[in-house]
Amino acid sequence: MKKILIVEDDLSIAKLQRDYLEVAGFEVTICTDGVQGLNAIKGNRFDLIILDVMLPKIDGFSILRSMQDVKDIPVLMVSAKKDEIDKIKGLSLGADDYITKPFSPGELVARVKSHINNYDRLKSKFNSKTKNNVILIRGLKIIKDSRQVFINDIEIILAQKEFELLLYMSENPNIVISRESLFERIWGLDAVGDISTVTVHIGRLREKIESCPSNPQYIETIWGAGYKLKV
Repeated sequence: MKKILIVEDDLSIAKLQRDYLEVAGFEVTICTDGVQGLNAIKGNRFDLIILDVMLPKIDGFSILRSMQDVKDIPVLMVSAKKDEIDKIKGLSLGADDYITKPFSPGELVARVKSHINNYDRLKSKFNSKTKNNVILIRGLKIIKDSRQVFINDIEIILAQKEFELLLYMSENPNIVISRESLFERIWGLDAVGDISTVTVHIGRLREKIESCPSNPQYIETIWGAGYKLKV
């Protein structure tokens, strides 16, 4: 069940919003001043926050500023003030939407559902991209976009061809790849040199990523056939 936090000093309005949201299937918490609201945000996980601008103790804009380094949560700002400058201020501080009083509870529920669905969709895309961008093989982590390699969370600096070799083998795990295939793939058909450079680079890779290069845990030599990266 999605959790909504309402930070609203008018308890009758907050209860009305809560009733409509609960009917729509949300779990709702109400805070009636800015201090309570900020403490709730810091101490709990909510899926969306309905935040009034004019609050006792700490106003909604100040809460937004405090949230910037705390949590990434969709925020729907609510205010009786219709001035465009307040709307611009709220949106510039990170609010996802701004709705002015009076408004229908049905409209509020519709906006809440829309923002939560959009947030979940974006988060799903981000997680998918992140997942596809990172390869994890036991203590080995390869981040493709930044071309970084970590062994047990310690960054290892690789030369360009070393990284490309490791990446290609990690994308084809447990498959024996010949030195000829690795040379053609990484250096290209028209490259100057010969396949012995593959052996040299594999040796350098092992020195950097293996705790014991003579007894490798990642890059295994298959005599007479080539190499494979074990997972």
